[in-house]
Amino acid sequence: MSCTVEDRDRVERAARALRDTVPTAQIDTTPPTKSQYDDWTLDAVLVDTEGVPPTVLRELALADLTLRPTPSQAGHQHVVATA
Repeated sequence: MSCTVEDRDRVERAARALRDTVPTAQIDTTPPTKSQYDDWTLDAVLVDTEGVPPTVLRELALADLTLRPTPSQAGHQHVVATA
């Protein structure tokens, strides 16, 4: 389990970047103690998009986060990434 300040900062920085980049319904960050992945986790629900846009993938890559496979839900794209 990784619980470093750097991991938290990377996840929070990516969350802010996504809020500024794409329309979102919700973005949450979760600490390792509450995440099913045992890592700092970013969980975002994107609106008005088909699939995960390249701008989202770019922000996740810049933050060095790992994209986790997640199906879309109720017409919204769900994105989960971990540090």
